[in-house]
Amino acid sequence: MSGRARISAMAYRDLRHFLEALRAAGELVEIREEVAAELEISAIADRAVKRGGPGLLFTNVRGHSAPVAINLFATRKRMELALQCEDLDGLAAEIGELLEPKLPAGLWGKLEMLPKFSRLRFMEPRAVSKAPCQEIVETERPSLDQIPIITCWPEDGGPYITMPLVHTRHPVKGTRNIGMYRLQRFDERTLGMHWQLHKGGAEHYRVAEEQGRRIEVAVSLGDDPALVYAATAPLPPEIDELMLAGFLRQERVELVRCKTVDLEVPASAQYVLEGYVDPSERRMEGPFGDHTGYYSLAEPFPVLHLTAVTRRREPIYLTTIVGPPPMEDGWLGKTTERLFLPLVRKVLPELVDMNLPVEGIFHNLCIVSIRKRYPGHAKKVMSAIWGLGQLMFSKIVVVVDHDCNVQDPREVVWRVGTHIDPQRDILFTEGPVDQLDFSAPREALGSKMGIDATRKWKEEGFERPWPPKIEMSAAVRAKIDALWPRLGLP
Repeated sequence: MSGRARISAMAYRDLRHFLEALRAAGELVEIREEVAAELEISAIADRAVKRGGPGLLFTNVRGHSAPVAINLFATRKRMELALQCEDLDGLAAEIGELLEPKLPAGLWGKLEMLPKFSRLRFMEPRAVSKAPCQEIVETERPSLDQIPIITCWPEDGGPYITMPLVHTRHPVKGTRNIGMYRLQRFDERTLGMHWQLHKGGAEHYRVAEEQGRRIEVAVSLGDDPALVYAATAPLPPEIDELMLAGFLRQERVELVRCKTVDLEVPASAQYVLEGYVDPSERRMEGPFGDHTGYYSLAEPFPVLHLTAVTRRREPIYLTTIVGPPPMEDGWLGKTTERLFLPLVRKVLPELVDMNLPVEGIFHNLCIVSIRKRYPGHAKKVMSAIWGLGQLMFSKIVVVVDHDCNVQDPREVVWRVGTHIDPQRDILFTEGPVDQLDFSAPREALGSKMGIDATRKWKEEGFERPWPPKIEMSAAVRAKIDALWPRLGLP
């Protein structure tokens, strides 16, 4: 069984444990100089991530005793440390093996299946009665004032919580959703809840709105890294993010009941905000410097009212900054690209590889390679991608042949430039787009473009001979490989 090799035999206990692992790997820098939560932390983090710099821990934030951690997920290596695997593709292979429907043959086959089933036992969370996240409980006058919430960009509408895990339950089904939705600090007791149209939390809110009643919300801050990633993962509706986190951790997630709302939260969190959203209330939220590289403009959004703030005695505030790529959130997205590839292949077995370039802002550009088997195959793949989960937001889909390395932008551009006839090979359609796509003519609805950059067949109307690709012979390449060290060339 291929699978992954774990970096550690046990899951991270909490955020502090992850910071210790980053420090030991030379992937964390502690900054003791005094900095402001307004703009200064984000400016340092922005410069650091664009230079491929380390995770940052600010221990001297003006006016606050709590340290601020940022850029912890901003490289592939740190994502592999976060998920405790030696290689993301190895972890993806393990997920692919779990999806295989093969039945064991005989005793030996059943024994071989045991490790696969043993990994599934970690998927169900476990309840505990006491938790570090409730060492300090504030219900009389809960306040955000002690949390060093950062202001990211000059035109932002205020300080924003940018890496929250927002917990809700479906008002009818009772199923849980955990999503990462930004929260604007209005004052010490209220926050703007940016529930985007297509997100799970927004669906729970819509049902509560139809019923004309409040929806309870809990927000955990500073969770362990597997939980942070799971909250960003594009899971199917009503699939519990805690199950994915448990699988990734290979240990069950411990949950504790909140103090003022009927929800459970991760016991290892640094802070927990409890409260409610009233469907009759909206406030202007924004502007916000977003992952598109532009500001999302101010719009009315629901309001979260606090009923409690609980925390550890010595909490660490985990945050991030989004903006012009590359940014930290790009590596969370690239992790999803790798880990969810086996799931996409269950629908599209012809898929060889997929690249969602960071510069494409997640949904704007999707490049896939396929093993082409019949005329029009590339256009079939485009249509499937536009109907598949959050890949439906893909504004541009580029399809190339199986022998094209989609992770190499130079090769992809070369194929697109040489393999397409624009009139024949570009497909336009219309459908849902990311709610943050400001270029769409209408909110959350716009056009899509597919580019068929595969080699064209006679059956597709290409009557001319397709020229052979220029490649050096294998024998000459091998000879030059042996000779190269003696040539004095770089």
